[in-house]
Amino acid sequence: MAQILGGIGTSHVPTIGLAFDKGKQQDPDWQPLFKGYEVVAQWLAEKKPDVLFFCFNDHATTFFFDHYPTFALGVSDEYRIADEGTGPRRIPPLKGHAALARHVARALVDDEFDLSVFQDLPLDHGVHSPLTLMWPSQPDWPGRVVPLFVNVLQEPQPKPSRCYKLGQALRRAVESYPENLKVAMVGTGGLSHQMIGERAGFNNEKWDLEFLDLIDRDPERLAKMSLEDFMRLGGNEGAEVVMWLIMRGALSANVRKLHQSYYLPSMTALATLVYENEAAEPRTEATEEYLDHVHRQLAGIEKLEGTYPFTIETSVRAYRLNKFLHDLVEPARRQRFLSDPEAAFGEAGLSEEERDMVRRRDWRAMIHYGVIFFMLEKLGAVVGVSNLHIYAAMRGQSLEDFQKTRNAQVLYSVAGDQSHVPWEQGK
Repeated sequence: MAQILGGIGTSHVPTIGLAFDKGKQQDPDWQPLFKGYEVVAQWLAEKKPDVLFFCFNDHATTFFFDHYPTFALGVSDEYRIADEGTGPRRIPPLKGHAALARHVARALVDDEFDLSVFQDLPLDHGVHSPLTLMWPSQPDWPGRVVPLFVNVLQEPQPKPSRCYKLGQALRRAVESYPENLKVAMVGTGGLSHQMIGERAGFNNEKWDLEFLDLIDRDPERLAKMSLEDFMRLGGNEGAEVVMWLIMRGALSANVRKLHQSYYLPSMTALATLVYENEAAEPRTEATEEYLDHVHRQLAGIEKLEGTYPFTIETSVRAYRLNKFLHDLVEPARRQRFLSDPEAAFGEAGLSEEERDMVRRRDWRAMIHYGVIFFMLEKLGAVVGVSNLHIYAAMRGQSLEDFQKTRNAQVLYSVAGDQSHVPWEQGK
C-alpha cells in the first residue's frame, strides 16, 4: 500500500523561482531563503518519494472567475508550466501520477468532499516556484506530483476546519492506494503578507512564529480559528496558510519536526518546514474495509448490460476526442469541420481510430471508446442527425424499429436554430 513519509510546508511566492532562475544563491538578500530549502532538498533526496502531493492555490492564471472551484484535483499524467505574463519558466513539464490521483478523487468524493477534477491545464508558480528549490528539475524531475488546487482568493472560501478534515480524508485515501508508493505531502502558501489596499505590506512575525509552533503541536487549535482570524493576524493573503492545514491533517497526530526556517525579506514572510510521520502501518483489514466503502456506489455496475459509466479513467482516455467534439459549439470550428474534416482532425491531433469513428458516425463505437453522450449529441446536431437516430444506432436498430418503442413519434436534437436539419425543412 502507499505510505505517507511526512510533510513539507513552504511559501510559494513567484520571487523564489525568479531568484533560483537568476542564480541568486549567493546574493546576501537571498542566501537565507536558499539555506532554508537545503534541508528540505536533502530530506527529499534521502527519502526519494515517488509522489509529492501538492496543496496549492492558482493565482488567477489557469483558474479564472468564470468557473472558480473550491477544491480541484489534477488527474493528468503531465502538467505544462503556465505562462503568467512573461512566458513560461524554462523547466520541464511536471509529471503527474494519474492513477493515484483518480483513486484519491474517488475516495474524497465518497467521503463527501465534492471536489472538481482537471486535466490538460498548466500549473503556475503556486507549485513550481518552491518545487525547483526542493527537487532538481534537470534533466528531469525525480518523481511525480499530484496537484490539489484550493480556493483562497474568492469568497466563500473553505474554512480552516474543512481544510484540516480534507487532510485527514487524504491520508485515508492515499494510504489505501493498492501500490507500494512513497508519498510526501506538501502544503504551500504564506506566511504573513497582504498585497491589497491601505494595509498592503502588512507582516506579523510574532504570529508567523506562533503559527509554526501551533501547526506542529496543536493543529486542531488552528483548525478552530476563522478565516478572519487568519486575515487579521497574518494579512489578507496570509490566510492561504490553510493549505498547510491540509498537509498537517494528512499526517499522524505525532510527527517529528526535522527542520524549520523563517525569513522576511520584503513583502512576504518565507518559511519552510519538514515533518516526518511517526504513524504505525494501517491495518490491512481496516484498509480493505475502507476500499469496500469507496467502491460501494458503483459496485455491480458491470452487470448492467450496455451501460458504461463516464469515469475519470474514461474521461482521461477519451479526452482528445471529447474535446474535439465539444469544440463544435464554436461556429468557426463547426465550419472548419464541415468544410474540411480531415484538416480539422489533423489540427486536433486525432488518432486514425478516432478519425475513423467520426467519419463513419459510429455512435456505438464512440461510446465504447469513451465519448460521453452529450458530445455525440453535439456532433449529431452539426451533421444533421437527430438524437433518436443516435439512440437507435447504439441499440443496433433502425430508426423505425426504435420509434416503435416510444410513446411519441418525434425527432429532436439540441436546442437552438434547427432550420437546417432534415426533419425541420419539410415543415
